[in-house]
Amino acid sequence: MIPTMRALLSVSDKSGLVPFATGLAQQGYELVSTGGTAKVLREAGLAVKDVSEITGFPEMLDGRVKTLHPVIHGGLLARRDLPEHMDAIKAHDIGTIDLVVVNLYPFRETAAKPNVHPDEVIENIDIGGPSMLRSAAKNFASVWVIVDPTDYAQVLEIVQAGGDDLAFRTLLAEKVYAHTSSYDAAIAQWFAQQRSEPFPDRYPVAFEKQQALRYGENPQQRAAFYVEKPGAGLGALVQKGGKELSFNNLLDLEGALLAIEPFADQPACAIIKHTTPCGVATGIDALSAYKKALACDPVSAFGSVIAFTVPVDVAAAEAISSLFVECIVAPSFSDEAVEILGRKKNLRVLEGRATWPQGGMDYKRVRGGLLVQDRAPAPMAPAQWNVVTKRQPTSEEMVDLHFAWKSVASVKSNAIVLVHDGATIGIGAGQMSRVDASFLAVHKATTVGHVTDGAALGSDAFFPFRDGIDQAAAAGVKAIVQPGGSVRDAEVIAAADEHGIAMVFTGERLFRH
Repeated sequence: MIPTMRALLSVSDKSGLVPFATGLAQQGYELVSTGGTAKVLREAGLAVKDVSEITGFPEMLDGRVKTLHPVIHGGLLARRDLPEHMDAIKAHDIGTIDLVVVNLYPFRETAAKPNVHPDEVIENIDIGGPSMLRSAAKNFASVWVIVDPTDYAQVLEIVQAGGDDLAFRTLLAEKVYAHTSSYDAAIAQWFAQQRSEPFPDRYPVAFEKQQALRYGENPQQRAAFYVEKPGAGLGALVQKGGKELSFNNLLDLEGALLAIEPFADQPACAIIKHTTPCGVATGIDALSAYKKALACDPVSAFGSVIAFTVPVDVAAAEAISSLFVECIVAPSFSDEAVEILGRKKNLRVLEGRATWPQGGMDYKRVRGGLLVQDRAPAPMAPAQWNVVTKRQPTSEEMVDLHFAWKSVASVKSNAIVLVHDGATIGIGAGQMSRVDASFLAVHKATTVGHVTDGAALGSDAFFPFRDGIDQAAAAGVKAIVQPGGSVRDAEVIAAADEHGIAMVFTGERLFRH
């Protein structure tokens, strides 16, 4: 006699498996399983049939072939509402499979191991699992298909109640195809990496939903936050307090982490407004770096996102708590700092390190497509620069030029930063012309009382005309770092020499659109 109900279980992630299988058995399901899954179930005292008992064919090729069989896929794909389907499987002595639980070999985890051999990665490409999932999901109206252990409880509750839920079955099928699509994308990406091809003819991407968002950039826009894998990037941050993160918070957090990344080896602070810095500084500790960054543009810092490279202590927390801030992110916070910041109920406090590994790709969405590029490398160090003026920068100027070059990389283009003593004192961002960006940087600095005489200036791209140099000289700038590469470089260098400005070319551009 073929049992009324049959469940096939074959999982890599065995969390929650035994309680779920026990519940199914109590509801009269015959359990069918493979390899390690069957072993776990038997050790829990459950009666289990091996797949080979059902198919009449042994597992072979080191387990590569075990569920790829008509008895399995016929039992999954037969439509219960079509007599001809049911007659066909009956004629071949195939029983229906009413519930499938599968999660796949850990391909991503294996591929991410350091120094892993390609053969080990290839052996973790699951074939039978995706095939069963896709067959079951296609026939979701008749077959429960579960790929996510978090769904065990709800499925079991429905089964125990003797009911059905077509909408939930539909969701489970959707999860299956999203999961197998993501799995295939990871495999395709790995193969492209093996031939050092970052831009294959077809670019598979797959993201997992981290959280729903209240809305997007504006209240009338729906939004959600997706990550490449659980715990990737911003998904690694732990929220210690405050309201839920918004779409714009996440954008600004990315800008903040981008701004402090070049200063990871020292105490640094970046204050971000609308994804671009309004202050970047280094200091002896979190508090001093914060005060120097805030002094650049305290007006724009209202409603900002603040990032630190070092832990936030009581002193820094007390200082920040006097300002309206949307988010603050740091590697860690003292318990007292969390308590102080928690007094501001709407302030989101995020702890951790949101890394972006070298070799990662940068995506920008455009209508009808996706722009993909390498992530920007770290800005070049002074050893690779070329002094192009008659006057050499002093050692103190060179330190400020290096700071200016690292900080201008996170400012929206056209970008100009004025720097003094390890801090920005004026930032001109997102302007349509470089001379306007220079004017704005000087204006921002002098408006809050900074002295621009003797400052260093960083420009994310070359000066197309000498007017930007003349404007910098009028403000008292003594040293400039820029990529060079303009057809008027000679004219620009001559202007710097006229004003006694030391200027270096880096040979690299730092546009950020």
